[in-house]
Amino acid sequence: MYDIIIIGAGPAGLTSAVYAGRADKKVLILEKETFGGQITHSPRVENYPGFIQMSGNEFADKLVDQAMAQGAEIELDTALGIEKKDGAFCVKGERAVYEGKSVIIATGSAHRRLNLPKEDKFTGEGVSYCAVCDGAFYNGKDVAVIGGGNSALQESVLLSKNCKSVTVIQNLACLTGETKLIRELEKKDNVSFIYSSVVTELIGDSTFEGIKIKNTETQAETELSFDGIFVAIGQQPMNENFKGTVKLNEWGYVEAGESCIPESEKGIFVAGDCRSKRVRQIATAISDGAVAALAACSYIDSL
Repeated sequence: MYDIIIIGAGPAGLTSAVYAGRADKKVLILEKETFGGQITHSPRVENYPGFIQMSGNEFADKLVDQAMAQGAEIELDTALGIEKKDGAFCVKGERAVYEGKSVIIATGSAHRRLNLPKEDKFTGEGVSYCAVCDGAFYNGKDVAVIGGGNSALQESVLLSKNCKSVTVIQNLACLTGETKLIRELEKKDNVSFIYSSVVTELIGDSTFEGIKIKNTETQAETELSFDGIFVAIGQQPMNENFKGTVKLNEWGYVEAGESCIPESEKGIFVAGDCRSKRVRQIATAISDGAVAALAACSYIDSL
């Protein structure tokens, strides 16, 4: 029987483990894929207080070491659901069932897809969601980045260093990322922009050849040739397995305020990018992790 079961080993979940461990609670972290979450795909982290620059992997490794130093146990398993039984919570995984007095959901989010035919077929063979992972395969080639927010602009900056050309395709009439990133890209000779356009088709039979886009204002369609595209159109919260346990909003995020306490059975808490919130950054995920852990500790102490 654990005091706290934390589902997810991103910055929010790992921070929860650190705080809970320091409160002398027995903690289990369940993680289905990568320790550190999405931040491990970032080559440079420059907006975390106290560090001018570090890699996402470096940041994640330090957090994992810190959580384990506080006594947290880690299991590689996918949480399929949560049930209340005999006053405790049973977290059903693919490999086992885990029991805890409380649960913190910190599952984060995943890359949102275009949901187009052939997307699965061309993933890793022309369609990518991570410039850090796949950018090197396109050195000296022509690529497009789909999206206009911070993630898309950061991907574009990274790709522009080695790709022949980078075309940023945004569905709105303007970019929505940070001004600093926009200015950096506008100065680059190998970066161009297409606005008010969405991708409607992936072109190619056996191999990826390009995309078809439609202008949302004129409805005009255009075929463009690229060696590859990088999709950066936002994140999808990983809460589907808990929709019967906690209340989700229309976008799939857990409904919870700054207290990190959702509308659900007492003893369940939520932290990080899977929670409904306006700002999703490392700093806010870590803040959530601390708040959720302290709330869970208070709940356990009151039992």
